[in-house]
Amino acid sequence: MILRSFEVFVSISCMYMNRPLGEDGDSFDHLVDDWFQVAAFVAAVDANLGKWLNGRYGVGLTEYNALRHLSAAPDKELRINELANRIGLNQSSVTRLLGRLEARNLTRRETCFEDGRGVYAVITEGGEALIVDARDPYRAHLEHALSSVEATSPALGAHVVGRVLASIGGLPAS
Repeated sequence: MILRSFEVFVSISCMYMNRPLGEDGDSFDHLVDDWFQVAAFVAAVDANLGKWLNGRYGVGLTEYNALRHLSAAPDKELRINELANRIGLNQSSVTRLLGRLEARNLTRRETCFEDGRGVYAVITEGGEALIVDARDPYRAHLEHALSSVEATSPALGAHVVGRVLASIGGLPAS
């Protein structure tokens, strides 16, 4: 997640660096200020969600995201390096994360039968049950966190988020 945010930030920064400056000469500084506000808000929401998930389900946000990716994957499994790419961690960190999830019987590892070298992370029935149980409460908690933007980040408004999103080239229209 952090890695993806950084990649988006770099892309946006590069686009702004190649654009002519605004009338006040500091369009890049506005983008950076806007991005920091958005990133701080996202970090606050992530921290809130992580604390809530840990208290309610005993998993952190990254663990929950890993379980969601595994649950959505064909055959309920992903190669460890693919899971690492999807959740923005390195392979070593994902191995430790899977160790914690395996200790709770939420995932297991399987060796690739085709080449014997690859290792898959597989969600268990217990992991699937957690995802099903948490799905609606997680969404409600996320909606509440997002609706409280005014209280948690008073300087962040739709105009700031809109400017940041408008700066991202190549995004398909929704």
